[in-house]
Amino acid sequence: MLRLNVILLLIAVVCALGAITSQHRARKLFQALEGEQERARQLDVEYGQLQLELSTWATHPRIEQIARERLHMLVPDPVGRPMPPRAALARAREGAR
Repeated sequence: MLRLNVILLLIAVVCALGAITSQHRARKLFQALEGEQERARQLDVEYGQLQLELSTWATHPRIEQIARERLHMLVPDPVGRPMPPRAALARAREGAR
């Protein structure tokens, strides 16, 4: 009888340790899940900010300004006649003054 009680006590201790271990692991996993969810929220906010910045950088007036300043491009003549490059540059310089 004593032997059976000792065996049952050992089984109960092992089961209790298993329950404690699994509960601890579940808590750790839940903390990790909450941390990753917070990181996902931060990334969503950053993605939204980047999309807003991208739309700002891609506006038509900005592209037109870069084309004029860096690439020395001009708006086409409304009549549709091609202009020689030197005349176009001279016209651009006169328009900038």
